[in-house]
Amino acid sequence: MPTLHELVAAELAQPADPRVVQTAAAVAALYPNAAQAVLFYGSCLRSSSLDGAMLDFYLIVSSYRAAYGKSWLATANRLVPPNVFPFEHKGLAAKYAVLSEDDFAQECGSRARSVSVWARFAQPSRLVWARHEAAGGRAIASIAEAVPTLLALTLPLFDAGEADIRAIWTRGFSLTYGAELRAEQGDRSPSIVESEPDRYRRFGEAALAHVVSLPKAAAERTWRRLRRRGKLLSVVRLAKASATFAGGIDYLAWKISRHSGQTVVIHPWHRRFPLFAALILLPKLLARGAVR
Repeated sequence: MPTLHELVAAELAQPADPRVVQTAAAVAALYPNAAQAVLFYGSCLRSSSLDGAMLDFYLIVSSYRAAYGKSWLATANRLVPPNVFPFEHKGLAAKYAVLSEDDFAQECGSRARSVSVWARFAQPSRLVWARHEAAGGRAIASIAEAVPTLLALTLPLFDAGEADIRAIWTRGFSLTYGAELRAEQGDRSPSIVESEPDRYRRFGEAALAHVVSLPKAAAERTWRRLRRRGKLLSVVRLAKASATFAGGIDYLAWKISRHSGQTVVIHPWHRRFPLFAALILLPKLLARGAVR
C-alpha cells in the first residue's frame, strides 16, 4: 500500500491543462528571486472547461522580503497571510495567494492559525511549477500534513466503530466550512467526497494508519477555537484583499452573487474606498445570509 507521502506526490504530479501550466509559470516569473512552487487547486481543477472561470493558485515563496523587498506588502503578508492578487494571462483570469515556505508548512499542519490552507490541500491539487526538485519536494512534504491534520481533529468526534472513512471526511469538511465566511449556500462537504470517493478512501486509510487523534474534549475545544478565529481572520483577510486585490470589491461581489444567488450592488464610491466599503458591506451581507 502506498504511503500518504507517495499518494500526495503522485497526485501533485498529475498533468494539468497546458494553459494552466503556462499561467502558473507566468505567475512565478513575477517573483524571479522568490518563487519556489506554484500549486493549482479549486473548482477549475475539477472542470474540463476554463472559459469564463477564474484559476486558483498558491504561490510559495522563499520569504516575503525576497518577494516584495521593503514594500508594506511584505509586512501585510507576514502578519495576515496570505496576500491575494488578481492575474491574467492569455485570456485566462486567475488569482494567486502568496505564502512563504515556512508559513505554508505551518498552515498545512497542526500549528495552523486557521483551517483555510489545510482544508484546501486535503483536497486534490497539482504542482504546476517548481523552481527545482528540492522546492517541489518541500511543497509535497507540507501538503502531506494536510490530510492528517483534518482527520486527527475529526476522528475523535465519532464513537469507536461508529463511522467509516467517508463519514469522517464529510464531517471534517463540514466543520471547515463552518470555520470560514462562505458565500456558498448549504453544505457542500458530501459532494466533495462523493466526487472522488476512491481518492478519499485511499488517502484517508493511508493517513489514519499514522494519525494520533486527540481526546474528544480537546478536539471539540480546537474546533471551537478554529471557528472563532477563522471567522475573524476571514473578515480581516476580506478587508485586506480589498486593498491589495485590484478590482477586488467587484470580484467579491461577483463571487458572492454567483454562490448565494443574491445580487450585490457595487457603487462607484465602493471602488474608490474599497477597504471602507468592505467593512460597510459585510454586516449587510451577513444579515441577508449572503455569506455565513
